[in-house]
Amino acid sequence: MTHLSYEVFHKDVPTLVEFYVRVLGFRAPEESKSSEVSETSAPLEYVVVRRGDVRVGCCRHDEADPTPRRPPGGSEIVLRVDDVRAEHARVVSSGWPLADALRTRPWGLTDFRVFDPAGQYLRITSATAEG
Repeated sequence: MTHLSYEVFHKDVPTLVEFYVRVLGFRAPEESKSSEVSETSAPLEYVVVRRGDVRVGCCRHDEADPTPRRPPGGSEIVLRVDDVRAEHARVVSSGWPLADALRTRPWGLTDFRVFDPAGQYLRITSATAEG
């Protein structure tokens, strides 16, 4: 059995966690539910958020470049979901900008794309062809 896990790097871990939890519906571990970090406490270094079998490690790195990267200059991370229209509505209602609008592709899947705060290009796509 294989499960997907990937890591993203950003200067501010709470920003990454907030995106994955609020915009994409991931769950944060209980101890990191609050994204507030006081000015006197140490910054968060690493938090894993989960959704189904997908795990994303949100890693602090002061030199991370958050510039959006489309293929072929970057990777396209594909999240297959049961209800792509509901996912699209969640992202739109969150106010997060879309990189590419919701549309049905010639191969029959419907998708849209966003950049996360670390500049990762994410394609949220239907699990099966519509029709």
